[in-house]
Amino acid sequence: MAGLKLDGSGQAKMATLEECVTLLQRVHSLVEQYALQIKRAQPGGHILATLRRTLPILQGKLKNQFGMISDQVMAVNLSTSRGASDIIRIRTYREGVAQIKQALEIAITQTIEKHKEHAEKKGEAAAG
Repeated sequence: MAGLKLDGSGQAKMATLEECVTLLQRVHSLVEQYALQIKRAQPGGHILATLRRTLPILQGKLKNQFGMISDQVMAVNLSTSRGASDIIRIRTYREGVAQIKQALEIAITQTIEKHKEHAEKKGEAAAG
């Protein structure tokens, strides 16, 4: 998308979304590391603690511009903090990460559609 031009608010939203996608990749990596630790019957408490610290950071970055996705992130964090077995916790994390990833992809598509600048419309306004 080298030729894509966005207006100012679109550029700000895209910067936020790109940062959040990167952070979500980190969360996904931590979830998979946690799953491997549990599968190997090793302690995974340190990874779980990192996950619980990282999700609120992701939520905070999304809060101002993408409130519904932010709520999804906190719902995942809350649902995994309830008392459950590690297997159920891993499944909940994986499903939550997939839902958040899908929501971010939709937000990227909608931001591009909503905020792209139309060169032909600006040219017509200047001529007329």
